[in-house]
Amino acid sequence: MKLNAKNYADYKALNEAVRAVPIGEAVEIDACCGERYIGVGAEKGKNIVINGIPGNAMGAYLDGGTISVHGNAQDATGDTMNDGQIVIYGNCGDAVGYGMRGGKIFIRGNTGYRSGIHMKAYQNKSPVLVVGGSAGSFLGEYQAGGLIIVLGLNNDKNKVGYGCATGMHGGCIYIRCDEIPDYLPQQISAIPATEDELNGIKHHIREFAEKFGLDFNAVINHSFLKLTPNSHSPYRMMYTHN
Repeated sequence: MKLNAKNYADYKALNEAVRAVPIGEAVEIDACCGERYIGVGAEKGKNIVINGIPGNAMGAYLDGGTISVHGNAQDATGDTMNDGQIVIYGNCGDAVGYGMRGGKIFIRGNTGYRSGIHMKAYQNKSPVLVVGGSAGSFLGEYQAGGLIIVLGLNNDKNKVGYGCATGMHGGCIYIRCDEIPDYLPQQISAIPATEDELNGIKHHIREFAEKFGLDFNAVINHSFLKLTPNSHSPYRMMYTHN
């Protein structure tokens, strides 16, 4: 079913129309321009395609549905996401994947500050966030589980901003880069990824490349850095006395 966002009085009316479409029938939204909360809590079988720029909290609490955005997305995309998939063909704002505990988010371009903050694994779920471009400051802040991959395909010098992995105490971050940034926090371990470790994440990168029509071999044949917590007290370096 096709919906035109301009035909609805506000974001509430648009979201009611989206929810009214039966499970299993795809929804395509045209002329989207800042409408918030699209796809909140969408369950498995709900397939939403957005043409334009959705507003904040798109896909929050997503529970198995799929959302594709042919444009940019704003802040809090995939907030507390439980399952499903979000694919963004442009850039994304701040706090994407906040508290996410399952599912996958693929971003072709860049993402803003605090992406993957408080990500966590839950029972048999483990979230995945793949960023094709670069990520702003505080990527993976307080990360407790799951996987973040930053590919840096936009060739920016800094693939991640300052404060990356601050307070990280679980999960893993991979950054496609040639050298270790000198501004990473002291409480994490930053080492070149081994071949076996890269083999463990190749399927996510292959899926990313297929979605966006990229050459998988050109993406994977590069050095990757692996970030993990190296202390049982990830906040120790922030204390006056330790």
